[in-house]
Amino acid sequence: MVGRRLRSLVGLAIQRVAGRFQTAPQRVLLSVLGVGLAVGLMVAVTGVSLGLASQSVVESDDVDYWIVPEQSNAESIAVSTGGLQLGDVHQTSAAIASDDRVDYATPVLLELVPVRDRVTGDRTYVLAVGVVPSPDTTVLGLPAGELTPGDPYYANGSYDGRWTGEAVLNDAAATVTNASQGDQLALAATNESRSFAVANVSAGGARTAGGTVPVMLVHLSELQSLTGGESGDAADQLLVSTNDRSVRSALAGQYPRTTVVTRSGLSAQQVSTSNLPLAIAVAALVAAVVVGVLFVTTLMGLEVSADRRQLGTLAAIGLSTRSRSVLIASETVVVSLAGGVVGIGVGLLGIVGANALAATAVGVDAVAVFDLSLVGYALCVALGIGLVGAVYPVLLSRRTDVLEVLSG
Repeated sequence: MVGRRLRSLVGLAIQRVAGRFQTAPQRVLLSVLGVGLAVGLMVAVTGVSLGLASQSVVESDDVDYWIVPEQSNAESIAVSTGGLQLGDVHQTSAAIASDDRVDYATPVLLELVPVRDRVTGDRTYVLAVGVVPSPDTTVLGLPAGELTPGDPYYANGSYDGRWTGEAVLNDAAATVTNASQGDQLALAATNESRSFAVANVSAGGARTAGGTVPVMLVHLSELQSLTGGESGDAADQLLVSTNDRSVRSALAGQYPRTTVVTRSGLSAQQVSTSNLPLAIAVAALVAAVVVGVLFVTTLMGLEVSADRRQLGTLAAIGLSTRSRSVLIASETVVVSLAGGVVGIGVGLLGIVGANALAATAVGVDAVAVFDLSLVGYALCVALGIGLVGAVYPVLLSRRTDVLEVLSG
């Protein structure tokens, strides 16, 4: 009986909202658009945070452990980390590799590097990945074995050894630079005359929802010298290949404030409360709820004030105060859910726009991800906005004097 009555009230609420769309749609439309814009902004920003969190560690088919600074899983490999880095990485990786249980270890430095398009001469950006290559290894799906083994330019810390100038490009980098195997790639920085010879073009790289990030695999010391990383021998991560689980405890003690991530745990890695992506998503959620509730509360309150005669009539024909409250709350939730549907579309457009802007500005295919879970997330937030925003209109409806309204 209670369920049937509730369904009837919800159905009546939907009919009343639909009727207002036809007769006096201004306030309802403003409520829907207000919630839609708030939810849309939340979806777009959450999509960016998902993009940041989804590519937090450099993947390699034959690497079992990654040593990363605690802050690095708040950064995307689509941009330079620019935060906490590891130091003295050549000696540390060599010490790790000297362990009989370890097949190999290499530091990884990630930097956006401007290069010249070989056809147009225009500046474009690729993600340069600096490693200490060894035969039969891959990083981001690119064959590091195509580069000269070791790191000749490092020269035991003097950074005055032989400059190899070798680079392995993925297909995306070859496309944006119009380069192929054997070509020379000139850096676009005005104060740097170095160039790289394309040793190989291979499929691979960091894949995102919008495509593949242009990647250039080079020697670590050469990238350090171009970006200032030789001071302190800095890198962003250490990749370690091993089949022995006991190595992990030794890796955990190499650096303070670092995390050892396993291959199996990478896909299930959870974003901690200190991470930037989570902070961004939470800020977007709070802003969406506050803005959405303000819109719904104000405009639905005005709607109740303008609808006092109909509410009085419903009371006169026997609809109880509780039922009228459920009716008003249902109307508010219906309007909010309609705004949530609009917000999903707005958020999708925002994600597409953010990716287009990133592609234009820095040549990165995608910085934001639209996951289907965002649909459910947006609708749940819209439902919450409706429930919270319904409090004031319900209280306002309870103050309606039936006799005063009907006699006026």
